[in-house]
Amino acid sequence: MTRTATHLTTCLLATISLPALADDAGFFEGASASLDTRNFYFNRDFRQAGASQSRQEEWAQGFMLKAQSGYTPGPVGFGLDLVGMLGVKLDSGAGRANSGLLPTHDDGHGADEFSRLGAVAKVRLSQTELKVGELFPELPILLRNDARLLPQSYQGGMLTSREIDGLTLHGGQFRSASQRNSTDDADLAAEGLSGFTSDRFNYAGAEYRFNAERTLVGIWQSQLKDIYRQRYYNLTHKQQFGDWTLTANLGLFTGEEDGSAQAGDLDNRSLTSLLSIAHGGHTLHAGYQRMYGDDGALLLSGASTPLVNDIQVRNFILAGERSWQLRYDYNFAAAGIPGLTAFARYVRGSDVELSGATTGHEWERNLDVTYTVQSGPLKNLALRWRNAMVRSSFGADIDENRLIIAYTLPLK
Repeated sequence: MTRTATHLTTCLLATISLPALADDAGFFEGASASLDTRNFYFNRDFRQAGASQSRQEEWAQGFMLKAQSGYTPGPVGFGLDLVGMLGVKLDSGAGRANSGLLPTHDDGHGADEFSRLGAVAKVRLSQTELKVGELFPELPILLRNDARLLPQSYQGGMLTSREIDGLTLHGGQFRSASQRNSTDDADLAAEGLSGFTSDRFNYAGAEYRFNAERTLVGIWQSQLKDIYRQRYYNLTHKQQFGDWTLTANLGLFTGEEDGSAQAGDLDNRSLTSLLSIAHGGHTLHAGYQRMYGDDGALLLSGASTPLVNDIQVRNFILAGERSWQLRYDYNFAAAGIPGLTAFARYVRGSDVELSGATTGHEWERNLDVTYTVQSGPLKNLALRWRNAMVRSSFGADIDENRLIIAYTLPLK
């Protein structure tokens, strides 16, 4: 796959002109295109004594142009999606890089720009769809990470079927990944298990929604070939009591080594749970997460997870770790200010298994404020401030701020 700025510009221009070719075929009638822009300032101070880097501070502008065709007419429909991503440095420097916004050169400086191109061929038969190419999975067993300038992506195939009301079946395989600040397709690796890679991540899953879609049960299986295999079981339920809404989210991962066990014997069970109660503009959440077994949670390198304490900086997934969460959200629309939302969150982890038969603890506090313009020429422009403080008995102490301005421009 070509990944240069020159080819990116060519692809973007061609993609923008796609809707102009529209005719009576569904391939063009169903076409859409949009340009996502994200201006991202990242500042992380390392507060612990003897830190190898005092801070990370970078500022960059991201562009992501997406064009999606419809499907050709007939029992079997064919389509094509295109995506072009470009990140441009606005400020960085040696000693301040490695924030994850930009690639870092060997001399310690952030790259001036980086880009990626991708295409997806898709086929639809009835309510079953197959996509092959550059993909952005949002599955509980594999959740792409989108917490920096550009999102993480994977190369492979995904099959989704909704032939039975309420039931969704999933299956697929990924062969490589592109990280958030990378232009390369790299072999797949497991988080925390350095030196071991695979070119096969296989998965299958089923989700069933019932009770007027207020309840969902899911079961998933995945395999990072010759490294680990994993299962995930989840249950979510939402219940209305007058003006109050109660929500429960429960999940369990179980995992062990797979095949030739390149990374050795593995043993993890990850329990995650979150209970929420909402009334008016207020929502209160309480969560509990625990790691069982000899190892921490098993996941692909750089990916996000549905674990409730996988938050802004830390994910509280180390071996033996128990963590609690308390979170409060407020939607200011209830006070007559639509578009303004905020939350505060605190997570504390303990019983982390360290070398020498010792244990450690850590905590993280988050503040998050977002305002989305509701009308006028800047409608849907979103401004977001994310603040975090992390303190740990065994790792980095961090103070962090992220300022993000995001806007999506519809092109068709």
